[in-house]
Amino acid sequence: MLLVVALWAGLVNAAEIRVMTSGGFTAAYNALTPQYEKLTGDKIVTMYGASMGGAPDSIPSRLARGEPVDIVILAAPALDELVKQGKVVPGSRVDLVRSTIGMSVRAGAPKPDISSVEALKRTLLEAKSIAYSASASGVYLSTNLFPRLGIWDAIKDKSKRIESERVGTIVARGEAELGFQQVSELLPIPGIDYVGPLPAEVQQVTIFSAGIAVGAKEPEAAKALIKYFTSADAAPVIAKTGLEPISQAEARKAP
Repeated sequence: MLLVVALWAGLVNAAEIRVMTSGGFTAAYNALTPQYEKLTGDKIVTMYGASMGGAPDSIPSRLARGEPVDIVILAAPALDELVKQGKVVPGSRVDLVRSTIGMSVRAGAPKPDISSVEALKRTLLEAKSIAYSASASGVYLSTNLFPRLGIWDAIKDKSKRIESERVGTIVARGEAELGFQQVSELLPIPGIDYVGPLPAEVQQVTIFSAGIAVGAKEPEAAKALIKYFTSADAAPVIAKTGLEPISQAEARKAP
């Protein structure tokens, strides 16, 4: 596959591909893109931001300001919303990875039990402070899981929604005892210990997808890069970051 990409790239002029990516795919993206640039000669310009929310650096806010971009990579529901808003080309969605939610504590701190739903509830109720993302995982926790567990009223005053920063960074600084975010966003953060994923019964799997932005200057080069992200060569790199790769055979393009 890499040879095919390299040969294809040799037939066209090197492109500058502008990408906006959310945190869930960032670790995999950062590992893959330097190799792709070497293979193809293309230059990849990256902008990072949350899948949703009103922070100035979130992907929806960047697009609303008209920042130029060729590819957006974010949680699938958020990408579908951008298609509805006319920001992403209909039918261009390609699913890249499946992502789960995990919990972290400050490095060296005791690791609370979250191996069952009841253990998770106890841990949350006993915690002094809780941090969660402003993006897909945090929306699920604060609007769905915590209320469903019947503990939201008891923990909301000690819970903090984090924007424009990784939850793990907050935990590493000691500003929150527990931190919840996509596993792939927790693993790279120094100064924290990864405790584990949410119990299977209450876990939410988020699909992160790529799409071509309306008005993209390099749509064909953008499609080639997205194809690379779903290739067999990219899969083991992605898996090391705590994500489950979606192969080209599985990758679904939205109608």
